Amino acid sequence: MDITEFDEIRPYHDDELPQIFEELIADPAFQRAASLTVPNVPFEVVADKMRDCKTKRDFQVAFCYGILKKIANDYTDGLTLNSDVDLEGEKAYTYISNHRDIILDAGFLSILLVERGLDTVEIAIGDNLLIYPWIKKLVRVNKSFIVQRALTMRQMLESSKRMSRYMHYTINDKKQSIWIAQREGRAKDSDDRTQDSVLKMLAMGGDGTAQERLAKMNIVPLTLSYEYDPCDYLKAQEFQLKRDFPEYKKTTQDDLRNMEVGMFGYKGHVHFHVGKCISDDILAMDFDKKASRTELFARVSQLIDRTVHLNYRFYPGNYVAYDLLLDTDEMSDKYSAQEKETFLKYVEKQIAKIEMENKDETYLHDKMLLMYANPLINNLRLKK
Repeated sequence: MDITEFDEIRPYHDDELPQIFEELIADPAFQRAASLTVPNVPFEVVADKMRDCKTKRDFQVAFCYGILKKIANDYTDGLTLNSDVDLEGEKAYTYISNHRDIILDAGFLSILLVERGLDTVEIAIGDNLLIYPWIKKLVRVNKSFIVQRALTMRQMLESSKRMSRYMHYTINDKKQSIWIAQREGRAKDSDDRTQDSVLKMLAMGGDGTAQERLAKMNIVPLTLSYEYDPCDYLKAQEFQLKRDFPEYKKTTQDDLRNMEVGMFGYKGHVHFHVGKCISDDILAMDFDKKASRTELFARVSQLIDRTVHLNYRFYPGNYVAYDLLLDTDEMSDKYSAQEKETFLKYVEKQIAKIEMENKDETYLHDKMLLMYANPLINNLRLKK
């Protein structure tokens, strides 16, 4: 394999870091961003600390871990990981998860893994978010690889094949774990479903049948449960904008706003549940090999979704939203009157942040409830 084909999308090699650090240090935009992130530290101190980092992991430990821990301490009521994680430390995995926060899903996962003695993950990130050169450099220092978005159909096919080859190389040769969302973009209504196209992309690289290629990726379904989603009101607003203006599309500024609110908004309790590796389950699937691979991708998607949905952690707001949305008291024993009042006040406060013409408060309220009810609806549907 000619690994130079990955140079455009891969994280930087450690021996490339000194040059990249100097380019970042000299960039006024990066200087401003660093000063905002660590406001009480002179930039010269930050620059010297960067130069001391010899590897990407050094950089993550020196900067990213502390920043993420501070965000967790300041904007959550606790960050937890299930105690029965059963993964081999020397083996690399592809964590496929539901997607809530543009930055923190993979970031929080990495610090939780480090605290369990496991390595951080390489992160798949769309190039639509890399709006400034310094951001693209920084994420590649932070073990991210680039998912190219705005391409023609032919270019997209070639790009997907290359990314798949890169991911197979990363898992099977580099022995480096990966995080990737189960779909392109976040599920705005929290109805978490794996897109078959993600699995089709994974099956483009590697050797053997599509079934064997997927199995070699060591897929681990990962469930993220945020008590509160700081971007919920932005998502509700987007629902109304798309309803009222079908041609509406988010701007780069919208993406930046979502990143900022997601990172520095209150999230309540946050729980990550790492499932078991499903490679053996994939290999055990029996279906007509002469049929199209569509059935394979659909069944693997269903397996991932089932695991994600069964491993949610629920909070009072999920139960309150369920009862209000479905006009029932089925879950009333799961929350107190005070917890119900607290959640409703939260929803009102979030909706009040929305500034738009023809604001449809009833519609926005229902969309907010749907976001918090859907994980419970999916979980109960499986259990029934």
